[in-house]
Amino acid sequence: MAEANQSGGGGHKPYVSSDQIMPEFTPKAVILGLILCVVLGAANAYLGLKAGMTIAATYPAAVIALAVLRALKGNILEENMARTIGSIGESVAAGAAFTIPAFFIGGLWKDLGTTEHYLQATAIMMLGGFIGILFVTILRRPMVEDPDLPFPESKAAAGIHLVGQTGGSGSKYLFGAMAGGAVIQALGALKLWATEWVKFIPFGHSSVTLKGVSDAGVVVKGGGGALLMGPGVSPAYIGVGFIIGPRVAALNFAGGLLAWGLLVPVLMYFMGDQVAMMADPTCSKVPEWPALALATWKFMVRPIAIGGMLVAAGFTLFRMRKNLYNGLKRSFIDAGKAGGGGAARVDRDLSLRLVLPAIGLATIATFALYWYFSGSPVAAAVAALVMVIAGFGFSAASGYLVGMIGSSNNPISGLTVSTLIIAALLMVVLGMTGTEGVAASLGVAAVICVAAAVAGEMLQDLKVGHILGGTPSKMQVGDIIGIVAAAAVMFFPLLILHEGNIKAGGMGFGDPKLSAPQAGLMAMLAQGIIGGDMAWPLVIVGMLMAVAMICLQVKSPMLVSVGMYLPLETTFAIFVGGMFRGLADWTVERRGFNKAQQIRTTNTGMLVASGFIAGEALMGLGVAALAFFDVKLPAFFPEPSYLISLAVFALIAWCLVRIPLGNAGKPDDPPPPEAVM
Repeated sequence: MAEANQSGGGGHKPYVSSDQIMPEFTPKAVILGLILCVVLGAANAYLGLKAGMTIAATYPAAVIALAVLRALKGNILEENMARTIGSIGESVAAGAAFTIPAFFIGGLWKDLGTTEHYLQATAIMMLGGFIGILFVTILRRPMVEDPDLPFPESKAAAGIHLVGQTGGSGSKYLFGAMAGGAVIQALGALKLWATEWVKFIPFGHSSVTLKGVSDAGVVVKGGGGALLMGPGVSPAYIGVGFIIGPRVAALNFAGGLLAWGLLVPVLMYFMGDQVAMMADPTCSKVPEWPALALATWKFMVRPIAIGGMLVAAGFTLFRMRKNLYNGLKRSFIDAGKAGGGGAARVDRDLSLRLVLPAIGLATIATFALYWYFSGSPVAAAVAALVMVIAGFGFSAASGYLVGMIGSSNNPISGLTVSTLIIAALLMVVLGMTGTEGVAASLGVAAVICVAAAVAGEMLQDLKVGHILGGTPSKMQVGDIIGIVAAAAVMFFPLLILHEGNIKAGGMGFGDPKLSAPQAGLMAMLAQGIIGGDMAWPLVIVGMLMAVAMICLQVKSPMLVSVGMYLPLETTFAIFVGGMFRGLADWTVERRGFNKAQQIRTTNTGMLVASGFIAGEALMGLGVAALAFFDVKLPAFFPEPSYLISLAVFALIAWCLVRIPLGNAGKPDDPPPPEAVM
């Protein structure tokens, strides 16, 4: 490959030089990218609703593109194109999972499966995606050429492609783990083993009288207790914990322990009668203690967690204020450089003569959407103006954060909460109350959430293209196509999971098995600010708790608060995955691996963990689809044992620890190629 640089990028030399013309935007690359976009997007929608977080699809998309296009005799730029299109679905899924369920949780949508709601959700995702890509076109050059932005995940993804040029591939680990995750999820659904363990430990022997419909009331015997849970048998959650590492996983688990080990027992002991009446206002039956514990968590602990998330989101943005300001300032100053008609191939963006009118059209379309939600042209105009200003600012912020810490750690929910609060307060000032004001506020937040998520992921992929020598304008067009595909189909995984949960005995979005924590936060904030029915005392308690965590210099109050909002079995499983990662890292250090061996071990572990996540997610969607169509699954055992589950944990641990260590190679093996600026 020629290495001569003609990009004007300050000495940067891409792997494929600007003067070398190679097939790039080809049918096989685009079709493969669209398939990956839908599949990986659906998997991340599952993860976002279940665990409240998504994982960057760049790694699995890079590995699959490498494996498939190598078999089809494709080149590295076609791989780059397929990965770019394939990974954008994850950001659309994140925006959808974090916001669309809020319309149901907030009571605006009574029945999710209607054509009207599909069109509304699709419009939100498509407009947000388009806006994100259009703003990224302006932001690309100052961001990807900034030497102070390391883009860690971009370099890792570029390294996968470069390894492929030397004959290496990690596809067998990814696909093998996908199969394993799918099999474990399927056998758990068939009740070969218990997927969860729950045990109530009572405290004392006093009694609480609940005043119900009868004069005698309902008597709850016992003095409260603690509801203990084991880690869920979930390759996806364990894979998430492995990827984020032991420290971050421990913070998330600490929130679960705080909620279920302290707040739930204390509140249930002293306020069990009030919680029972919240769960069943008629007091028609004696509540069981496990159900009372779940009601305490739902009605009292979750609002506290939401207050914590609110302060934590603001603190995250405040802590990054200087970096965000510098990123925005640089983006505005350099915006005029983004037009690319006469630029070298590797530095050619979509022309501003197309981008600026397109932003205008997207703004008009967003105005129409907000008018539909609110019924007020004035409120719609204000909301559209907020969208344009906040959209560009948060797209730049998202891109900057991705450049610093990677897409997987991008605090999209914090950016979205800030937008929602601004929009809700504006609706109150404009006199927009009731469902129309709530809908308009959620609509603004949803579009901005998708835009910011897409902007971050797109900049991450553009940085990979910057390293490899891809053409930015072609990548931008490819992602526009990916946005259309993802927006058109991403509603269906949400619908399948929601309806499947209901038919399995749950309540859909907001159920412990389908928590949707960010969406719950959005719904409560919008209703509380506009409707005035927020549980403010509990929220304020959570806000003060987050302030205390900040004073104690807790690394991430947001993760702790999210851990309080999630079921303990979820945070426990994530923590177990983090411990597996800690064991692997400890073994690497103990064996004295050199840098090349460490890179091989880490990359293999990430691929195995990503495979577990994708495999369980896809099989989980399949199981939910069967429930959606009223297909009853057979069961191996009516009451499966959790002891068998321990063997499953051991198998997952072996895959996540032993396989990466066995792939470290010898100390004198050639090091894997590193992606550089």
